[in-house]
Amino acid sequence: MNRAKGIFMIITGAMLWGATGPMMEWIFDTGKMSVSFMLIIRLLLAGLVLLLILKLKGVHITRPLRHKVWLRQMCIFGVIGMLGVQFTFAGSIHTSNAVIATLFQFLAPIYIILFVSIRQKARPPAAQVIGMTVTMAGLFLLLTNGTLSGFALTKEALFFGLAVGFTFAFYTLYPVRLMNEWGVLLSVGWGMLIGGFTLLVLNILNFGKELDALRDMNLSLMLLLVIVVGTVAFLLFLGSMKYISPVETSILSSFEPLTAMIISVLWFGSILGLWQMVGGAIMLLGVTGLSVAGSKTKEVEGITPEP
Repeated sequence: MNRAKGIFMIITGAMLWGATGPMMEWIFDTGKMSVSFMLIIRLLLAGLVLLLILKLKGVHITRPLRHKVWLRQMCIFGVIGMLGVQFTFAGSIHTSNAVIATLFQFLAPIYIILFVSIRQKARPPAAQVIGMTVTMAGLFLLLTNGTLSGFALTKEALFFGLAVGFTFAFYTLYPVRLMNEWGVLLSVGWGMLIGGFTLLVLNILNFGKELDALRDMNLSLMLLLVIVVGTVAFLLFLGSMKYISPVETSILSSFEPLTAMIISVLWFGSILGLWQMVGGAIMLLGVTGLSVAGSKTKEVEGITPEP
């Protein structure tokens, strides 16, 4: 029963997260809303709602902030993990499209393997090297569409895409101890609030100038939908890890780009080039191989920072 629950959670979460990509793409294409403004509203509102729900349930939501060790880790997770993955994902959508941004997330296992190898001062197993090679071959096709005459993406899109994989890897690994100690909801709630407040401070001068964008009812409703759907997707993804293996998580996460692609085709009429689609499929194959190899070696376990 728990396994079935975990499978349902990851499939639903993956599809919801895949759906947020085209929604954000529509916001950027339709309105005059910047990536920073959208994320400030999204993170602050979602974080406040989560913490308010926990408060109403009788949870002492400020307890993690009373200990320097947990406060530090919560801030690192909020700024680098939560804000990092949200900002790079939105930036990737803004500079390319929702499908490509979602596919770039699947570079995360490569970053994880490289981190583990450097930390342990050991070469990764042959199976993981093969998986990384296959994934990079798929990435090459995604970037070039099968031609050496030039990239199919801009330098900005490439930068944000590569950054998505890194921040997603960090987001996956770093908060394990936080969530074991304080729970998923409390960790995600504070992560969103800290990340959103940090971005607000960095963009305080421009934030007020963009508030007029919220007068557009269609834009505001779409932003609200992104907030709700994205938050539920995050919670389902993290919650599923309690019930299913990393291999199953990796395989079932392929519903993300599939959902993004279907919605983008139906909504925008956009589609990747033939070799880009082949490259995306190869990337998913390589990532699945990496997850299988990783589950056998158990190399990722226990690498989160000590409190």
